[in-house]
Amino acid sequence: MDWADLIGRVASDGDREAFKRLFEHFAPRIKGLMLKADCNAEEAEEIAQSTMIAVWRKAHQFDPATAGAAAWIFTIARNLRIDLFRRRMRADRLETGLELPDAPDQAEPADILISRGQDAARIASAIQQLSAEQSLVVRLSFIEERPHPEIARALGIPLGTVKSRIRLAMNRLRDILDEEA
Repeated sequence: MDWADLIGRVASDGDREAFKRLFEHFAPRIKGLMLKADCNAEEAEEIAQSTMIAVWRKAHQFDPATAGAAAWIFTIARNLRIDLFRRRMRADRLETGLELPDAPDQAEPADILISRGQDAARIASAIQQLSAEQSLVVRLSFIEERPHPEIARALGIPLGTVKSRIRLAMNRLRDILDEEA
């Protein structure tokens, strides 16, 4: 079966029959792989479904010259699994009330605590100098630790736009902080 051709037909014509073949072949395999990767049955099913939805939506992005069809599809599934595990870890941290890893150690010397507080204030001030769009994606990505695809969905913008805004914001933050130093 030429999976790349089927993806191409989905991309160019929205070919439902081609998508059906892709779904019937890959969805069970993705689910099985996710079960082996410590997902429960519900999570594995969710990742398989989300992967295939992404295949439908992103078929136009597939480039057979850079990756095989199966590798492209399984990469989507792998990224969704990573996102799931990150969300699970965040939820576990909140439920158990564990201290965040960047919380200051109360045994640290006062000068280090003061310096860290001053750094945080400088960064917060610099973030306020960004455009509203850049400030929002920086907060979602670095403070709330949301993955880029989740930010794109939440804001209703393309993933590339999220990445561009973050890159531009980080360049601007570096310039602002360098000027203050």
